[in-house]
Amino acid sequence: MSPASLLNGPRILRVMAIKSKYYRWLAMLCSLQTFAIARAATPATQPGQTPQFLRFVEGENGGGKLEAAIVTYKDANGVVVHLDSALHVAEKPFYDGMNKTFEGYDLLLYEMVKPKDMPPPEPGFKSTSAISSFQRFLQDVLALDFQLDDIDYTKPNFLNADLDYETFSRMQTERGESILGIMLKSMLHEMSREAAGQGRANNFGMFELLVALRAPDRPRQLKLLLGRQFDNIEDQMAGLTGPNGSVIITERNKAVIEALKKAIADGKKNIGIFYGAGHMRDMESRLLAMGFKPTGIEWRVGWDMGIKAGDPTTRPVPFTQPAGN
Repeated sequence: MSPASLLNGPRILRVMAIKSKYYRWLAMLCSLQTFAIARAATPATQPGQTPQFLRFVEGENGGGKLEAAIVTYKDANGVVVHLDSALHVAEKPFYDGMNKTFEGYDLLLYEMVKPKDMPPPEPGFKSTSAISSFQRFLQDVLALDFQLDDIDYTKPNFLNADLDYETFSRMQTERGESILGIMLKSMLHEMSREAAGQGRANNFGMFELLVALRAPDRPRQLKLLLGRQFDNIEDQMAGLTGPNGSVIITERNKAVIEALKKAIADGKKNIGIFYGAGHMRDMESRLLAMGFKPTGIEWRVGWDMGIKAGDPTTRPVPFTQPAGN
């Protein structure tokens, strides 16, 4: 049965509406795992100012855009590093633009937990992992493209800078980490933030989700619901790490920074790091510790939820948080 047919039946409605917090966590997970370009006139990030790496911009008539940042840093030796925030399902123009940008880098360090001896995937590669399967499900449900279909990882200036699957699995076992445990930890963190009055106004509940699922412009309405959840991804990610960090964020970030140091030692001067936006706050702190300073930020549109001519439309779904949700 296809994702589209599942969405038309009562079973998927029951499963997806059990708890809106669970669906928000799936949006965060999608950001973690491995844009027509709209260049905002955004000033350079100032020293000591932590940038936002993913943002939702409200639009007219109930629309909006989900934008991912490329934040640029430079050290005293003239080495330039770009933190290229990834969305793993997005519109094709976003990936076309990123491919063009990557061509200008001496080296692109990218995230991908894969077996040690596995070669870089060619465009269109079909992974059987649970995360990849979920991302392809989102691709169909949201009417978007999938990163592995549109990014060419076989380019000569691409380098996998992540933990291999064997090391990742071993480290998770040693720490007692699991997907279920991470999900529970994140949910508890969000509940504690909400109890302290720090929750976001954009949280949606069962009613909003059901209305979006039944809307004639269902992909756009679902993207609006999910896109707003990405707006403060960095704070959400705080729920995944403890005092010693986590494998899914901390240890993988350590791996890419080691690859970065080697690339700099090898004489590379213009380097990109293509990782999910949830990694970037920790990644930035590591760059600052190496003496890098932020010099600019550029925003690229990943999801455009504006109403286009000829599209079926519905009125915007109101955001109300039911009591006890």
